[in-house]
Amino acid sequence: MNGGLLVAGTTSDAGKSVVTAGICRWLVRQGVKVAPFKAQNMSLNSFVTREGAEIGRAQAMQAQACRVEPTALMNPVLLKPGGEQSSQVVLLGRPVGELSARGYHGGRQQRLLGTVLDCLAELRGTYDAVICEGAGSPAEINLRRTDIVNMGIARNARLPVLVVGDIDRGGVFASFFGTVALLSPEDQELVAGFLVNKFRGDVSLLEPGLDMLHGLTGRRAYGVLPFRHGLGIDEEDGLRVSLRGAVRESVVAPPLGEDVLRVAVCAVPLMSNFTDVDALAAEPGVVVRFVDRAEELADADLVVVPGTRGTVRALEWLRERGLADALARRAAEGRPVLGVCGGFQLLGEHIEDEVESRRGHVDGLGLLPVRVRFAREKTLARPVGEALGERVEGYEIHHGVAEVTGGEPFLDGCRVGGVWGTHWHGSLESDAFRRAFLREVAAAAGRRFVPAPGTSFAALREEQLDKLGDLIEQHADTDALWRLIESGAPQGLPFIPPGAPA
Repeated sequence: MNGGLLVAGTTSDAGKSVVTAGICRWLVRQGVKVAPFKAQNMSLNSFVTREGAEIGRAQAMQAQACRVEPTALMNPVLLKPGGEQSSQVVLLGRPVGELSARGYHGGRQQRLLGTVLDCLAELRGTYDAVICEGAGSPAEINLRRTDIVNMGIARNARLPVLVVGDIDRGGVFASFFGTVALLSPEDQELVAGFLVNKFRGDVSLLEPGLDMLHGLTGRRAYGVLPFRHGLGIDEEDGLRVSLRGAVRESVVAPPLGEDVLRVAVCAVPLMSNFTDVDALAAEPGVVVRFVDRAEELADADLVVVPGTRGTVRALEWLRERGLADALARRAAEGRPVLGVCGGFQLLGEHIEDEVESRRGHVDGLGLLPVRVRFAREKTLARPVGEALGERVEGYEIHHGVAEVTGGEPFLDGCRVGGVWGTHWHGSLESDAFRRAFLREVAAAAGRRFVPAPGTSFAALREEQLDKLGDLIEQHADTDALWRLIESGAPQGLPFIPPGAPA
């Protein structure tokens, strides 16, 4: 078998990442050697591979669904927004520059097509199947000329395309039809059919619409996936919940002790790697919420200041909203605060930034004895160490170089009283360390909270991935999917006018 498939979507957040991971997990359970691929990803939620390359966390999660080690080949182009108009371009795991949207789509993107196709070809030469994920919608007619992630790559690699639509939003039939009808005849030849995502209710009520859609487009539905709460996979473009919503949709298990622990995460601008707090939310009795108001810190037992692509901007935002003063009061009272990466940097004494914001010298919050200087070279690493008497693994993605001048050592950062700071993302996924940290937080907060001794974040993640595989196995036509992956799009699919404009 040497197959492939492109999972496209009618919109962003239609469920492409979930479906791609689900297909990957279903295939690997059938004994297929499979890999994920996303040619171009726009995300602030990234990961560092073992060879020190930065890729989207969604592709790292999909690699885990495939039970393989993630590599830069699986996400050759990563765009990390730095504001409304520009993004850092990460090519094959390394930053190569900052470009405006106009500059990128005006020519740079198309020049990356050869690199993208080479990466896909290398994966296809190594694995039995490669399941590719598109971005946004394949019917972005204003961007089709330079597209390297949707129909641009499908055409060049002759990949069949499955279009996913989120029926929970409404309008899914119009979205399916319109997506096909806005593609050129050559692109339409590769669109094999549709997959309905997030359906609630009796599927039999949907079937007449699917039959009519088949009659109108000549393309079938490959399945109807039911709505499921709490899948908890790594997102790429934004929070999986609205601001001030709970991190996990699933029911949180009751605490082992008499109290719960309340965690407030400051929803700073350009927040990166917000999935760092997922491991906290997985603990029975820990309630995690994203907040943007100072009064919401009052009853929190732990406040997390997460990573950000705009450290100085986040610092200003905290001051504007009164959150900086609230954090200072917490520190003075010995109440727990954890800063991660950019959140760690802004807790320090001052920042010298001629790289990210180009603002030069900026005073930090002064809660930790740390001075930060932004370097042009980005630090990408997978450190292993020890803290609170337990082994810790993490990953680093930052331009800021921290000089720690005091406090107690804490991973690569420090601790002063109830304030901790580190550049290490993912450290809380180390189970024994997380439990030791939560015991410290509970003691400082005066809570009778007891960490659950058997919680394994890695096992919970595997359970989530198996649930995605189950969705595909139980609610998609897997025989038809297999043929599609192995043999490509059916021949003779009809053209649906008007097609893409010239």
